[in-house]
Amino acid sequence: MTWSIVARDPQTGHLAVAVASRFFAVGAAVPHIRGRVGAIATQAFVSPLYGTDGLALLAEGRSPEEIISVLTARDDGCQQRQLHLIDATGRNAAFTGSKCIDWAGHIVDDNVSVAGNMLAGPQVIAETLRVYKALADAPFAERLLAAMDAGEAAGGDKRGKQSAALVIYRDQDYPWLDIRADDHPDPLVELRRLYAVAQERYLHVAQTMPTRENPHGLTDRTEIDRKIAELEAARIAEGRLSPSFATPLKPV
Repeated sequence: MTWSIVARDPQTGHLAVAVASRFFAVGAAVPHIRGRVGAIATQAFVSPLYGTDGLALLAEGRSPEEIISVLTARDDGCQQRQLHLIDATGRNAAFTGSKCIDWAGHIVDDNVSVAGNMLAGPQVIAETLRVYKALADAPFAERLLAAMDAGEAAGGDKRGKQSAALVIYRDQDYPWLDIRADDHPDPLVELRRLYAVAQERYLHVAQTMPTRENPHGLTDRTEIDRKIAELEAARIAEGRLSPSFATPLKPV
């Protein structure tokens, strides 16, 4: 029902899953990530336990190959499922069950894997990976979005389009970015809009949130408010409309 990319940024250790499908709310089912532990995509005839239990096994230090063996060995439905995952050090592996609907398959590369089923053909995951690797110098989120766009241009889900998601974790137990288009005629385009909206305010605020190392976070709003105001003033001066659907901000 899906194709996805599971990646680790080797420069930062950040972890991500990007996914698209002709299925409602794919972002609620496929991505499972924990900062400093790993990232998993469970798809085809989804087993959420592949995500939850897989992360628990990664946290124990088990290898991705071993985790696939454990999860599939106890599951009579495994041949209808697809799974790919990566740990915090970059070890990764993938599994495509023999009963996944064609076209189905996966590619595993350094710090990244791409997998899909019900696709227009193998070119979908090949193009997703090619573009991701070609954009090694781009920001992590933009690499992932461009890679998924390339997979869509190569045919994507052969049934059509409905939902997509992009989830990125840094080194915490909460996401740095988690955006979803759950029911949309062009969900990857909608993800682009949401990412642009996130850059106006949300991602700057995310930089201030408490972390394991700094449980207070940033308690003085002055600098972050100044930065957001500067960006807003620059946008207005350049005549660019905000991509947000929000109502005008009222004074507090």
